This record gives sequence, C-alpha cells and structure tokens, in this order.
Amino acid sequence: MLFPTPAHASMRRVARRFVPGMALVSILVSTSTTAFAAGAPLTLTQAQHLAVERSRQLQAKDYAVTASQEMSVAAAQLPDPTLKAGVDNLPVNGSDRFRLGADFMTMRYVGVMQEITRSDKRKFRAERYQREADKTTAEKTEVVANIQRDTALAWLERFYAEAMAAVVDENATQSEFEIQAAEGAYRAGRGNQAEIFAAKSALSTYRDRASQVNRRIRNAKVTLARWIGTAADSPLAGKPATDTVRLDAGALDTQLAHHPRIAVLNQLEAMAVADAKLAHANKQPDWSVEVMYQQRGSAYDNMISFGVSVPLQWDQKNRQDRELAAKLAMVEQVRAERDDMLRAHVAETRAMLNEWENGKERLARYTEELVPLAKERTLAALAAYRGGKAGLDDVLMARRNEIDVRLEALEREAETARQWAELNFLFPDSGLSHPATTQYKEFK
Repeated sequence: MLFPTPAHASMRRVARRFVPGMALVSILVSTSTTAFAAGAPLTLTQAQHLAVERSRQLQAKDYAVTASQEMSVAAAQLPDPTLKAGVDNLPVNGSDRFRLGADFMTMRYVGVMQEITRSDKRKFRAERYQREADKTTAEKTEVVANIQRDTALAWLERFYAEAMAAVVDENATQSEFEIQAAEGAYRAGRGNQAEIFAAKSALSTYRDRASQVNRRIRNAKVTLARWIGTAADSPLAGKPATDTVRLDAGALDTQLAHHPRIAVLNQLEAMAVADAKLAHANKQPDWSVEVMYQQRGSAYDNMISFGVSVPLQWDQKNRQDRELAAKLAMVEQVRAERDDMLRAHVAETRAMLNEWENGKERLARYTEELVPLAKERTLAALAAYRGGKAGLDDVLMARRNEIDVRLEALEREAETARQWAELNFLFPDSGLSHPATTQYKEFK
C-alpha cells in the first residue's frame, strides 16, 4: 500500500460515504438514456437533466472541492516533528580514532525538533484552502449554468432545423404535383415544355435546400450528443415557452451581482484576503524547540541538551512588509476586476434583452403579416393558373417567395429562442441540480 494503514482506512470510510451517490447518478443516467432511446419525445428540460447528470466537468469540480477541504484540515496541523540522530566529536586520528567511547567529547545523540507554528498562521492557512473550496463550488454553479445553456442551444438548433426541413419537404411534395400538372397541361396542349423544366428546376432547388437543412440536423444531433449521449437521436417534444425570461430588466445590477462568474470573483477576493491575513501573521516568527539526549563512553556521564531557534526578521520593511503590501494589492486587484466584470455583464445583458425583445417584435410581424400574405399570394397565383389567367412561372415564383418567408420566419424564431436560452440560463435552473459526488480510488 502506498498510504499508511490509518490514512488508508480513513479514505475508505470517505469512499463508502460517497460511492452510493455515484451509483445513483449512474443509474439515473442509464435509466434516462434507455427511456429516450426507446423513442419517447425528449423535452428540453429532460435533455438538460441528462446533461447535468452525466457531466464529468461537475464531478471534476466535486473532486477539487474535496481536495481543498482535505488540505484545509492538514494545513491546520503543526508541522511534523524532526527526528535527529548522529555522532558528535568522533576522533579521526591518534590512538582513539573512530572509537565511540574513548574520548570524553565523543557523544552519540538522538533528539527531536518541533517547529511551533503559531495558531493564527495555521488557522489562516486552513482558511485559505477552505476559500479555495468555496471558489470551486462557485465555479461548479457556473458550469451547471453553462451546461444548461449549451444543451438548450443544441436542442433548439435541432428543433428549428427539423422545422425547416418539414417546410422544405412540404414544398418539395407540392413541386412534384406541379410537375405532374405541367406535364398534363403540356399533353393537353395547354402548356409548354418550359413550364415542365421550370417545375423540375424548382424541385431540384427544394431538394438542395433539404440537403442543407439535413446537414444542420445532423450537426445539431452531434452537438446535442456531446451533452446527452445517445438520447440525442430521440424525437423532440414541443418547444418551450420562450416569451419570458427569469430576469428583471429593472433590477439587473442587483440580480447580476449574484451571477456565478461574479460569485467566483467574490471567492477569489476571499482567497486574496486570506493570503493577506497570512502575510500579516508571518510578521511574527515561528519558534522551533529541540531536545537531545547525548550518550558518551562508559567512563563519562550522559547528557541532555535543549534549545530554541527563532528566525531573525531583521529586515521586515523589505521582506515581510513588502509581502503584505503585495497581498493587499492583489485584494484590490480582484475587487477592481470584479466591479468591471459586473458592469460589463450588466451592459451585455441589457443589449441581449434588447435583441430578444426586438426578435419577438420581428417574429410577431412575420407570424401575423408576412407569412399569411405569402400564403395568400401563392393561393391567388394557383387560382389564377387554374383559371388560365396566369402561367406556372407565376405559381412557382409565389411558392418560392412563400418558402423563403416561412424559412426566414423560422430563422427569426430560432434566433429569438437562442437569445432566450442565453438570457434564461445566465443562472442555473435550481430544478436541474447535480448531486455532490466524490469517490476515492485505492492506490496499490
């Protein structure tokens, strides 16, 4: 075994405490993936649950937290004592050379030296590691938010790519009917070959568009599979409501002050403060105590020695004071960076809210005006063609305009949904939590 038996036993106890949680997560992921693979519609919330459950990033953060907490306990202890053993004043020439008991000055000794680290220093060292654990916990929250956001973006990309594919397929089917109609009109002497070629050209255009959209679907599945595995091939359920977000435009400064990235910087500030406290405590030197037992020859008395060692901080103004000043400057540096990042987040979020609101406005215009008008134009052109008042070119042009408008409407809706995901998952959804999992492996 690499570790001594007591420490190894302690690690086994910790492992037994956390392994059931790991097993539960594995069961949840396996069960959920199997259910989705069977063909059940995959909602956005379910996809985010899966992504959070199977994330290795979050497990890595859990391990980092545990490591810092363990180091916090170790840092609070006194340094290990030093065992010293040796021989003093052994003759190297003359009749008594290399004889341990002949000369009265020759002594074999064994002793122990202990550095007495001040309790406040040990407390600040432990606090430093605890603040690092808190920072990692804040980073884990940020990772959860990022996973939920990126999973939502991948899910929405696939959803709208499939919606576009449905529009293109619908128009391709209509184009096949138009080819049949053009060929029938040509055989009846009411049309010409140019209309047949135009209809076939339109069908080829739709098929090319379908190829492009299908590529988007495949890429979206690949991206989604990065987060949820094989469940990415499951059919998608209906889209979520993207007309509201969990933000208050009038209180962004207050809300974003609790953003996960700002929380990480808050913990970085706490770490810097702990470093400054430790640097201030280092202005008081630590003492070392030593006790030694010395054995001489049988004709002489044995002895005991003891002493104290104290570092001489004779140049504090250029060493300890400078170190303390550096740590205090780092505290101010982190504070300034945090304040600047908060301002940047507020400005970026306000801009994103404006884009999202404008996207909803444009989408309403497409839904209520442009798409219905394009459909009416197609129906009018088709009615005129059937009545002999318009050519097939007019129908094809109207249909191309309709599909362009419908695809553009879906693009606007997809863009608005992406903006919604960026805004709604600035903070993690508390309903999509990740259980803390820690597992130690034995070293042999």
